[in-house]
Amino acid sequence: MPDFDFDLFVIGGGSGGVRAARIAAGYGAKVAIAEEYRYGGTCVIRGCVPKKLLVYASRFHNDFEDAAGFGWSVPKASFNWADLIAAKDKEIARLEAIYRSNLDANGVTTLATRAVIDGANAVRLTDGTRLTARNILIATGGTPAIDRSIPGHEHAISSNEVFDLKQCPPRVVVVGGGYIAVEFASIFAGLGSETTLLYRGAKLLRGFDEDLRDGLMTALQQRGIRLIMSDTLASIEKNDGGFNARLASGASLPADQIMMAIGRAPNTAGLGLESAGVITGLKGEIKVDAFSSSTVPGIFAVGDVTDRVNLTPVAIREGHAFADRVFGSKPVHVDYDLIPTAVFSTPEIGTVGLAEHEARAAHDIIDVYKTSFRPMRNILAGRPERTLMKLVVQASSDRVLGCHVLGPDAAEIVQMAAIALRLKATKADFDATMALHPSAAEELVTLREKWTG
Repeated sequence: MPDFDFDLFVIGGGSGGVRAARIAAGYGAKVAIAEEYRYGGTCVIRGCVPKKLLVYASRFHNDFEDAAGFGWSVPKASFNWADLIAAKDKEIARLEAIYRSNLDANGVTTLATRAVIDGANAVRLTDGTRLTARNILIATGGTPAIDRSIPGHEHAISSNEVFDLKQCPPRVVVVGGGYIAVEFASIFAGLGSETTLLYRGAKLLRGFDEDLRDGLMTALQQRGIRLIMSDTLASIEKNDGGFNARLASGASLPADQIMMAIGRAPNTAGLGLESAGVITGLKGEIKVDAFSSSTVPGIFAVGDVTDRVNLTPVAIREGHAFADRVFGSKPVHVDYDLIPTAVFSTPEIGTVGLAEHEARAAHDIIDVYKTSFRPMRNILAGRPERTLMKLVVQASSDRVLGCHVLGPDAAEIVQMAAIALRLKATKADFDATMALHPSAAEELVTLREKWTG
């Protein structure tokens, strides 16, 4: 048997790679991990965590406005972008330090450098050092997609640069209709920017339940976000006052910043995959089997770089399962059914299970229970925004197939509902659960309005 420098070499210090490294080391493996930017990956450094901090910041505007309805006299508030970014940076630095200290505590060798594949069982570092490993795990995540066919695309920012802007743009155009686009449109609008959301489709959030899509679009417009649907960005022009976004329809949108949030692509460029014979897909994603094995023995991949389910908890679960199987001899696999997800727009979305259109395609007859109401807080605040709650039920078995919420704390509500769906709860189980009153979530156990089809 050949000798190797390491039992496992992980390329990428994000959530999936770090989890795999720690668990493998816990089984006694000799592990190294290389990260060329900052430990924590997209989620911690320039994704989920800093985005959620900005979401919180953007919602205080509503709180100050709503307080008057409850008897509070609040002086005119002012917002300082630089202070927010400084606080965000401090928290990200704290979290990065925790990631590195946890790796060190588990005996993992951490390398602050780029590493690329250099054959089936080797990697090469930026300084030319070649290291061998019995197993290599690629966990390099994804990178923002930029449409380089658009003239002036270099003037646009992505979700990488947005967290380091020197000031909050007075006028911003966000291009896209997915998670990132609607979340940042909400953030900018909440922080006082004149915000336009441009999307090529007729509705935002393709693939989500139609009621959620309709409800969110109405709410975003009520919050002053200009929605331009079924149109595309044709070019970006820089001028003395900022930028000008020209649309395919001929319209022109002046802006201080233009953000492209049109998706993400697997981060595999220049990794040397072809040198080892690793097969990738059309978007550059690493092709893997159910056990995260690539087409080359000894090379594995987890997380967004595989373009399976691109969510941080999924990458963590995949990394943990990989280490359990390869180094712990445990037959663990990842179950991709009933993964809850949230869109941290304002109002936010939480969803788990089948959307109504998916359930109708998969089952002969389904029952749909839904309600729309103004949350109690919005009544005194005078805010028209409504909450939507919806259950999709298989008629023959009464099993709840999907739970969808649009409104405050939707993510917190759906996380708990996801447990019920995994346990195959029926509508009767929901009905038999005592309501917690007064709360918005109690509507999920008191729904009676039914559509059958």
